[in-house]
Amino acid sequence: MYFVNSEQIEQRLDVIPELVAAFEGVAQQWEGTLLQGLAQERALHLAIETVTDVGSCLIDGFIMRDASSYEDIIAIIHGESVFPDELYGTLKELVKLRKPLVQDYFTWARGELHPLSTSLPDTLSRFAEAVRDYLAQELV
Repeated sequence: MYFVNSEQIEQRLDVIPELVAAFEGVAQQWEGTLLQGLAQERALHLAIETVTDVGSCLIDGFIMRDASSYEDIIAIIHGESVFPDELYGTLKELVKLRKPLVQDYFTWARGELHPLSTSLPDTLSRFAEAVRDYLAQELV
């Protein structure tokens, strides 16, 4: 029997529409201002934390193998078919941004629109839907 904290997962998934709106707003109005750059950084950081927090909850709840890194969290839940193959590359690329955003923030190109900022709205929305579908299927 598994103990999956669905409420905790749902709280994190509920942040995704806000992130989608932030990415869409930043991308549509991009002028490379400092405020836009900082908003983009924060949205990317929250997207990373959301996806990895959800992944960690799934790994713990369904007693999947232990993750050794943020990239491994994505690999494990992908291997367990939590989300479709076409999302894997983007999610893996997203979590690779954690170190530059958190540790190397002083070299981050704030004046540039990051390519993921335009693809993440769809990816994050599909990720949330896939996780909800996975939970509904597995917690019958």
